Amino acid sequence: MILINLLPHREIARKHRKEQFTLALGLSVLLGIFLAVLVFAWFEAQISNQQDKNQMLQTEITKFDAQIKDIAGLEAEIAALLARQQAVENLQADRNTPVHLLTELVKQLPEGVYINSLQQNGQNVVLLGVAQSNERVSELLRNLANNSTWLASPELVEIVAGTASLSARDVRRVSNFQIRVKLRRASEAPKTPASQLPAQKSSMPASDAVAR
Repeated sequence: MILINLLPHREIARKHRKEQFTLALGLSVLLGIFLAVLVFAWFEAQISNQQDKNQMLQTEITKFDAQIKDIAGLEAEIAALLARQQAVENLQADRNTPVHLLTELVKQLPEGVYINSLQQNGQNVVLLGVAQSNERVSELLRNLANNSTWLASPELVEIVAGTASLSARDVRRVSNFQIRVKLRRASEAPKTPASQLPAQKSSMPASDAVAR
């Protein structure tokens, strides 16, 4: 016996495949939406976590900035205290510099050189005097440069020929000079004892050699 299917099986199969495709498409869309939601939630969690870290770092930076300002203020106070301490130490050390200055001038003045006046401005000293000749002035400069413990860097500012009247009939040619020299501080003075320095003999009394 021959059976003949008169139902529209092709349309039924096509409808069945369409329903399967629609179902698969719907499931794919739902799966994509679910994955997108998961990814979005993960990114939101990462962003929130990073924002929390940034906020914590900003708080710590603010604390460190305040500490740095405090440290800078302390360093400024320490520098000011050290400067005042150094100034006091310099004043204490420089109390005897006038004595050292006069003592060195008496020691280093060659015979035939006289100091008429001196002016001190800080550590710079200007000597005004008269010498029997230019050679005596040169000798004084050498003594101040090489033999003096407290005086350094002598510089001849001016030397002018002149005359000196010892009596009505005795008029001699002399050299009027101006010398600039640096007076060392106690911290700058060499540690070599004065007894080991070359001594310059002078036949003049100290009271006649230096006059202020």
